[in-house]
Amino acid sequence: MAAELTAPELIAKHRPTLDQALEAIRTRAYWSPHPEHPKAYGEHGSLDAAAGKAAFDALLGTRLDLGQAGTDDWVGGETSPYGIELGVSYPHADLDVLLPAMRAGQPAWRDAGAEVRAVVCLEILKRISDRTHEFAHAVMHTSGQAFLMAFQAGGPHAQDRGLEAVAYAYAEQVRTPGSAEWSKPQGKRDPLVLTKNFTPVPRGIGLVIGCNTFPTWNGYPGLFASLATGNAVLVKPHPRAVLPLALTVRIAREVLTEAGFAADLVALAAERPGEGIAKALATRPEIRIIDYTGSTSFGDWLEANARQAQVYTEKAGVNTVIVHSTDDYKGMLSNLAFSLSLYSGQMCTTPQNLLIPREGIATDQGPKTFDEVTAALARAVDGLLGDDARANALLGAIVNPDVKARLEAAAGLGEVALASREITNPEFPGAVVRTPVIVKLDGAKPDAEAAYMSECFGPVSFAVAVDSVTDAVELLRRTVREKGAMTVGAYTTDSEVERAIEEVCLEEAAQLSFNLTGGVFVNQTAAFSDFHGSGGNPAANAALCDGAFVANRFRVVEVRHQG
Repeated sequence: MAAELTAPELIAKHRPTLDQALEAIRTRAYWSPHPEHPKAYGEHGSLDAAAGKAAFDALLGTRLDLGQAGTDDWVGGETSPYGIELGVSYPHADLDVLLPAMRAGQPAWRDAGAEVRAVVCLEILKRISDRTHEFAHAVMHTSGQAFLMAFQAGGPHAQDRGLEAVAYAYAEQVRTPGSAEWSKPQGKRDPLVLTKNFTPVPRGIGLVIGCNTFPTWNGYPGLFASLATGNAVLVKPHPRAVLPLALTVRIAREVLTEAGFAADLVALAAERPGEGIAKALATRPEIRIIDYTGSTSFGDWLEANARQAQVYTEKAGVNTVIVHSTDDYKGMLSNLAFSLSLYSGQMCTTPQNLLIPREGIATDQGPKTFDEVTAALARAVDGLLGDDARANALLGAIVNPDVKARLEAAAGLGEVALASREITNPEFPGAVVRTPVIVKLDGAKPDAEAAYMSECFGPVSFAVAVDSVTDAVELLRRTVREKGAMTVGAYTTDSEVERAIEEVCLEEAAQLSFNLTGGVFVNQTAAFSDFHGSGGNPAANAALCDGAFVANRFRVVEVRHQG
């Protein structure tokens, strides 16, 4: 059957966007082709709010048949953190049938070339973008994010990260020319002449192991980086967050088919309850690339055991903020309160440890003691979340019982500066909604160290009293070196302190933000400009996104002809 989407048509449609993305990653300036505001959708084929909600509702209780090879059963069982049963069932794969079918599609995909692969990926992203409202509900009801965050982080921000990966993949592949005429002079003899052809070739099948909290935002970089570099991609979603990635796979398969490629280049690996297929999948010889977001223990296992694959991991870290001094005390407290509260702290970038000198800090409102700073921060969080409607819109829902258990246990670790409280969501009474807890710890006491030197994922933060800013800087260094960090924040008006903190982050490879008091927060990063993680400390072995994230997903094979 002839392709419905021809390469020239796709290039004409998407090459301008690809060029803009390439310029954005070069300049690191702000740019996004995906609107953040829900009201921007509803024209040019995109679903508006009502149509997106209707499309999501129509999925509930249905079987999502992807038509992929090797389907031997139907599985499901997702329950929304907001308390509703999704009731969607997905194909379960016989891997001995599916994986060969995926490999069979790679030669034609490889031969299509970097530009065609890139614009096919951009067509996939465009169709996902058109259905952002539908995806927002799917992300909300699998991750527990509040709707607006699910809309933005699960929609345009995730799509930006996918496009960013395509841009980096394209740039790395075309770094080497497709062909070259090579002539070496030989003095009086005829020169040695060779024609050399260079082809980027895929490593094999890429495996994306999805996470519960950000299924699209964390899933799209690896998915599109591998697909754009010629690899087939098998998506293994988190069992509690299948729907957003299943919808992604369905759209990708539709576009690939219409463009004349094998649909099985992208497939879903859903699992039965308790089946736990990730380890078996990760060590299969057909799997040559793995992208993983999740716990440190399983990330370490993948790095140690999936020896046949190139493994990219984003694991866990202990994110730290040093509070030394500020010329905007109110702005600092407001910014920190938002950072601690957003999505109930269920982000890999949320600050956990606030290192504050026990003698206090200098501010534009005069000196403030350690106790005064922690009390003021507690009031700032209370003020931010005092209205239940606003609180629900910021906090979302607790994603799983383990987070709730850690939150409840944290109050017993030290003096509570801010107690967590329960909030009712009137639209979804089954949702578990809790405000953050802030616990004061003495950094000099060994029993406190066990708490602040371990990741406590969720709405838990520790205000740690340290003897001096020098001690804070050294504790920061030890924390990043031993535990890793996705983010580091600092507040200081002292240039020498600033230099000392920056030097630690440069030496330990941690992404750093100074003196954030406005609408930019330490736990948010912008695609095309900010790097998410560094790949240089234990929290992650890769960064989203840079050349290193894409360059080893393919190799260049040279074919030489004489004459």
